[in-house]
Amino acid sequence: MDDFVHSIAREGRSPGLSVADAALCEYAEKMTLTPSELDAADLDRLRRLGFSDRAIHDATQVVGYFNYITRVAEGLGVEPEDFIHPWGGALSKGR
Repeated sequence: MDDFVHSIAREGRSPGLSVADAALCEYAEKMTLTPSELDAADLDRLRRLGFSDRAIHDATQVVGYFNYITRVAEGLGVEPEDFIHPWGGALSKGR
């Protein structure tokens, strides 16, 4: 599972994703990197792929929360806990 998640994070897409899941990842990426460019067409695309307004709302809340909390932590210089490994880092024994 870690390899799958890391491949999506590295490449942005994965052959293992459905068209709908890939579109949701693209929406999350756009919301994170260029939120001012989001428009009704982005939401319409998700709806056409089967996402309900509730599902889009929930996804937007989750992406927004993670963007928010990451920026707060970075802004305050919060250091990660010692059990949190750098992205792609090896896990210690027993983890």
